[in-house]
Amino acid sequence: MFEKFLSGKTAVITGSNSGIGLGIAHEMARAGADLVINSFTDAPEDHALAESLAAEHGVKVRYIQADMSKGEQCRALIEQAGRCDILVNNAGIQHVAPIDQFPVEKWDAIIAINLSSAFHTTAVALPMMRKAGWGRVVNIASAHGLRASEFKSAYVAAKHGIVGLTKVTALETAREHITANAICPGYVLTPIVEKQIPDQMKTHNMSREDVIAKVMLDRQPSGEFATTAQIGGTAVFLCSAAADQITGTTISVDGGWTAM
Repeated sequence: MFEKFLSGKTAVITGSNSGIGLGIAHEMARAGADLVINSFTDAPEDHALAESLAAEHGVKVRYIQADMSKGEQCRALIEQAGRCDILVNNAGIQHVAPIDQFPVEKWDAIIAINLSSAFHTTAVALPMMRKAGWGRVVNIASAHGLRASEFKSAYVAAKHGIVGLTKVTALETAREHITANAICPGYVLTPIVEKQIPDQMKTHNMSREDVIAKVMLDRQPSGEFATTAQIGGTAVFLCSAAADQITGTTISVDGGWTAM
């Protein structure tokens, strides 16, 4: 769709060895960007994935391990990358519980990984972008960055925070060739979501089809999951010349969820 217009650019994508992050990595590579992919593990399969992406798309790909709950490792990730034209803050975790029963350690971890990590990576990446004279910050927020759901206090707080951080980043770079935007996905069919379906079938005594339609996609008017490729394609669009004047905003890929 976009050919190779990102050739010569380097995209650093956090939390990108599976799911949405990996989908974004594929689409960025299809557009010609070299990649730095990341997760908290450092297994042979992580480095094999980088080699596979490089072979498939004909770009340079490196895997760098970093625990995104630790600010110093977030900053070191960008420093080790050496170049960051495109920063995709995607790393995230989830936990569900009522506020008065929410484990403090889970709250701290979700805020650190889903929100604070983006502050740390952005702080190191912006000087690199300024030196290069061009940059894109793409933050993966959520429909929960614009709406709330019960039992998701930490996740909703973090994703609302990501939307706010995006706006501040955009204002601070508005006079430069740097943009910052947030993508707000609804339900996306990822391996993690796929694994939840059998448990939901048992809990609700429903068929797979009913769990998807009546439980998971109840708030998604389209009745369909978004795909990781669609999220990736949206991220690539935000790096295109057509998006040069799109900054400080959110783009919902949620089948109409936030239209309600």
